[in-house]
Amino acid sequence: MSSSSPPNRSALFKAKLSPVIKSSGTMQNLGMDEPRFGVYDGVTDAIRMTWQIVRNPVIVHVLRIAISMCAAMSIMLFAERVYMALVILCVKALGKKRYTKYKLDAMKEDLEINNTYPMVLVQIPMYNEKEVYKLSIGAACGLSWPSDRIIVQVLDDSTNAVLRELIELECQRWIAKGVNVKYETRDNRNGYKAGALREGLEKEYIKDCEFVVIFDADFQPEADYLWRTIPYLLENPELALVQARWKFVNADECLMTRLQEMSLDYHFSVEQEVGSSTCSFFGFNGTAGVWRLVAVTDAGGWKDRTTVEDMDLAVRASLKGWKFVFVGDLSVKNELPSTFKAYRFQQHRWSCGPANLFRKMTKEIIFCEKVSIWKKFHVIYCFFFVRKIVAHWVTFFFYCVIIPASVMVPEVHLPKPIAIYIPATITILNAICTPRSLHLVIFWILFENVMSLHRTKAAIIGLLEANRVNEWVVTEKLGNTLKQKNTKPARKRCGLCGLENRNWSAKARIGERIHLLELIMGVFLFYCAIYDFMFGRDHFYIYLFLQAGAFFVMGFGYVGTFVPNN
Repeated sequence: MSSSSPPNRSALFKAKLSPVIKSSGTMQNLGMDEPRFGVYDGVTDAIRMTWQIVRNPVIVHVLRIAISMCAAMSIMLFAERVYMALVILCVKALGKKRYTKYKLDAMKEDLEINNTYPMVLVQIPMYNEKEVYKLSIGAACGLSWPSDRIIVQVLDDSTNAVLRELIELECQRWIAKGVNVKYETRDNRNGYKAGALREGLEKEYIKDCEFVVIFDADFQPEADYLWRTIPYLLENPELALVQARWKFVNADECLMTRLQEMSLDYHFSVEQEVGSSTCSFFGFNGTAGVWRLVAVTDAGGWKDRTTVEDMDLAVRASLKGWKFVFVGDLSVKNELPSTFKAYRFQQHRWSCGPANLFRKMTKEIIFCEKVSIWKKFHVIYCFFFVRKIVAHWVTFFFYCVIIPASVMVPEVHLPKPIAIYIPATITILNAICTPRSLHLVIFWILFENVMSLHRTKAAIIGLLEANRVNEWVVTEKLGNTLKQKNTKPARKRCGLCGLENRNWSAKARIGERIHLLELIMGVFLFYCAIYDFMFGRDHFYIYLFLQAGAFFVMGFGYVGTFVPNN
């Protein structure tokens, strides 16, 4: 054996790959530059060399393709938002919305004179709604309508026996006041909400009902709700649905609820209004709407094949030729999810369900013979593809993955119109629907980008029909509970995020507070921000630092309202 020392493998590996290193440019652009101090071991050098090998032929090429795809999706979303903005401007300029053409007062007077009130069924599906059941039942029983022409049907799927007794007692209390209340329970949760609504319509006593009104357990309609909706259906026999907008009673509870209000105000003020005004299509929101029972039956009734049974019914009814109207000046009070856990479950259901329904119904929509090509295009492209899939994907992949990654590869060019101007325009169009929250627009952008992680994941699950595709978790409502708990002096509340605290660090389970996906994204964005700050030639690091902070804040659970178990 030779007495000389063995050769340095790292030096040999580097010598063999030196031509590759020279041809690929400076390593500083990669965030993996040659060390100036210290000595790296062979494994680290091997990683660096491998990165240099795959960088130009793979990483740069993939990023350029990804940017082109995201640019195309951004333009799709931008065109859709501008189109809807132009429609709304025309509607406001003319001073007429679709529902204003109906002579509501004359129809009310005719009903009263001729005493021809239709039979109305009010359905209230609920599941362990201990905080809000009194509010919803009381509001439904307080609707102004002849008592012999209305049935309030409480569909209780609660699994808590004590709570069932309390809800039944509340129904009995209103029955004693002369209200026709029917308390219905099931020994299973087959079909979840859709199953409860379907079985409720199978009862013998609803055979004379012409219309059905649906209110989720946290919705509290005003007494004149039926007077402001039923006449539309009586006037136009082609009308299947009258949808009211939502009004949020707890929008000021914390920053998270204010940001939710901004997104939902845009949905009702623009998306629903445009669909109604252009007579194209808009979805049923699952509550605060009145259906013509004949239309429900004609469309095939309630189906539980996805977690958006409301949207499913609306699409099928639309394909049968039925029309809808959105009444924008009629609001129904309800509650926004104020805990981050509840909001995440809700957004999973709202993002996974539409994507899964899109997968199931695309062929049916294409081959439908009762609607025009324009309506088919609107439902498939505008309603489903752009709003329910592209909007989530471009928000997450482009602004949270592609842009951060591209700052470390200067060979990849980010066009400013796509990266800055288009998203800024979309943001402005959204924010102006909630003028009182314009000063929160930066928080809204950061919050929506974080939530796009979960919405994108849910949309992919829906398209692939993967695990959790039919997961149904009822959105937790707090009702008056939080107000009652806030009266206790031992609790403290964070003014920024609405965090309620009573020594929660010792009592709350870590698993409910730590969200690994958000933290991983936060670390990635923070690294990209530091690199751009040190080596970049632009100012993307400002956005990246802010977005990383948002992921960390939500990753550690400092968002929404926190309610301890005791």
